[in-house]
Parts: sequence; C-alpha cells; structure tokens
Amino acid sequence: MRLTSRGVALLCAAVVLLAAGFGFGYPELALLGASAAVAVVCALGYAAGRPRLAVTRVAEPDRVARGEPATMTLTVRNAGRLRRAGLVAEDRCGRQPVAVPLLRLRPGHDTTVSYPVPTHRRGVVPVGPLRVTGRDVLGLVRFSRRHGPATDVWVHPRVHPLSAVPSGVARSLDGRIDRVPHGSITFDSLREYVVGDELRRVHWRTSARVGELMVREHVDTSLPTIVVLLDNRAAAHPVVDGLADTFESACEAAASVVAAATRENLAISLLMVVPDDGRGSYLDRLTEADLRQGGRIGTGNRGDDDPLRTATDRLRQQRLGDTLVFLTGPGGRADLGRLGALRGAYPSVVVAVFDPARRPAAAGHAGPGGRTGPDRPAGEAAARPGPIGGPAGVVLIDAADGPRFAAAWNGVDRW
Repeated sequence: MRLTSRGVALLCAAVVLLAAGFGFGYPELALLGASAAVAVVCALGYAAGRPRLAVTRVAEPDRVARGEPATMTLTVRNAGRLRRAGLVAEDRCGRQPVAVPLLRLRPGHDTTVSYPVPTHRRGVVPVGPLRVTGRDVLGLVRFSRRHGPATDVWVHPRVHPLSAVPSGVARSLDGRIDRVPHGSITFDSLREYVVGDELRRVHWRTSARVGELMVREHVDTSLPTIVVLLDNRAAAHPVVDGLADTFESACEAAASVVAAATRENLAISLLMVVPDDGRGSYLDRLTEADLRQGGRIGTGNRGDDDPLRTATDRLRQQRLGDTLVFLTGPGGRADLGRLGALRGAYPSVVVAVFDPARRPAAAGHAGPGGRTGPDRPAGEAAARPGPIGGPAGVVLIDAADGPRFAAAWNGVDRW
C-alpha cells in the first residue's frame, strides 16, 4: 500500500494549507487543509480493508509431457459482504501475466478464467499466486495484495518409444513376468509384523528384544536392474542462447529408458553425476534436473571435485545393477574411457553421446550387445562398438536428439 502521486501532492497541500491557515489566521485555508488531510486518511482506511476473495486453482493435468496441452482453471469468489470496485487482478503463469476480470464482482458471486500453461520447455512451471491491485475512488492510494496459494505444473521430458530394454545376464528365478520384489533368496532387513505374514518368517530373537513381532524381509537378488546415469555437469553440455539442447535430449533419453523398463517390469535406478536430493518419482526428478557445476572435463582429477569419478567409483563398489546406461553431451566424450572400468561390475554398458554437430560413423557390429544397420545419412543416430569411439565392450550411441537416440536404440538387434 502506497500513496500515488496525486495522494502525495494532496497530502503536501494539506500540510501547507494547515500551516498557512493557522499561521496567518485564515480559517478558510485551515478548513481546506483539514479536508485534504481527511481525504487522505479515508483513502488509507479504504485501502487497509482487505477484500475477501476465495481463490481455487485446478490444473488439467498437473503433470504433462513436454509439448502436450495443459490448462489452468482459476475461480475467484467474493466471500465478503461488500462489492469492491476498482479491483484489477493478475495471475502469474511462469513469467507471463494473465488478466483476471474482477470488475464489480458482487458478494457471493465468482468469476472463472481458463488459460493454457506453456509446456514448450521441460521444467516446473509455477502458477500464481493471484495478485489483486486497486485504488480508492479519488486515486490517492494504491494497494496490492496476494490471494490464494500458488501451484506447480510439472512438464516432464518427452518419452520416445523403445522397443526393448536390456534384461541383463541375471534372470529372476520366477521368470521375467511372474517375479516379485520380496522373494526368499537373500536376507535384506527386518520390519514389523503385519496381518498375513507367515510365522516362519518371524525373527524371534529380535522380537523378544524389542517387544513386538519382527519379520525377516528377503529380496530376489537375481532381478535384472537397469542403472541410468545422467551427466548433469555444466561442462558436458554447451549452452547456446540460454538453452542446453543436448541436456534436454539426455533427459528425454533417460525418461524413455525409465518408461521402457517400467513397461517390462524391470527394476531401475536413476542417478545423477552431480547428485540431487533423490526425492520424488523418476520423471519428477528428470523434470527438476538442471546443469550443475562440477570438475573439469577430462582432467582425471581424483578428489571430491571430480563428480564423475565419484559416481563411477560408487557404481563399481556397490554394483547397483547389471546394465548401465550413461547419457552425456559432447563435453563428456573425453571421459568415456572411465566407463570401460565398469565392465567388470556391469555386464552390459550403453553410452549415449548427444551431439548435433557430429556426424555418426558408418554401421558396425556393437559387440555382444547387438549390431547396427546399414549406412545412415548425416544427422541420424548410429549405435556402434566401443573401439570406434569409446571403451571396448561398450555399446556407443551417437545421437543428435531424443528421437534419433530412440531410433538407434531400437536398431540394436538384441540386448
């Protein structure tokens, strides 16, 4: 709330008139000054009264793939007993203002406005809160207030169809279809007893110590698991006009692998070279993913300032799965040799380098993981064996964007 230029001028005039009226004995000037001061005080009192507006938002849908339509419906209801005139409402959708009609909104009535949410870029689009501005009848005071909570619309990366995913060399003992995450092969942890658990799984010694029934939890260690490592180092992806197109393509590829693995009922793990908080679903994490500063590319640093070495050391020590998919940009090509050291821990390693300026090489056999097709024209993706452009025994995919990555992936005969 602040005085407008008219309000400031009237307040100054009130002070001058009051001083002149009382100082020189002119009651008429004092009366004019008092009237001007009363007008300013009344305007401030009017602006101090907060309009009672109930704001409701509905996003349809609140999670959408990049490029798909999404609509925000905003309903504003006058929950007060008075009609407030002169109110102007403006909503925020990302960085764009959206006008909301509130002129002479009667008590108990509402107004509804719907507008599209921009989904041309991956990310979280903040919407709101509603900003209501107004002024008094004389235009002496301007006020601005926020109403209603803000909400987010999640624009997920595009998912390109992948025909198959690597199932690994370790198969579930129950088969690829009829397998469960809680098998009876390897002890994993203890948990509280729930109705329906078998008594033979109760760990009686721990139950006696803690005073309640504790049940042994087992996992099937033979379940094939795909580990997706997304290179989110700023040095790996060039930024042009504020956009890192290769990183967007890498996020689309990661989302495509996650969707394909989920469709095939395969376990999957998503990691970032520069770690994130790890919270939320995979698609939500890919939506929030952004480039972060890390160690310099190709320097071979061995300290904590080299996030790729830290990530590869963790992958080699923990052996989180049997198939590793590494997604990087043109700046990460110099570090591909480090992936060769993971061949002992991961029988199947796939490396995808996104570089629109690089022409893929001719077709060739991709080792035990598959082979590529005939020669491709410039700009198309190709999967080729490690010795041509990467570590030995590693399937290397050169792609310009997400669709060409999917085409090269689907061109591999078998995994």
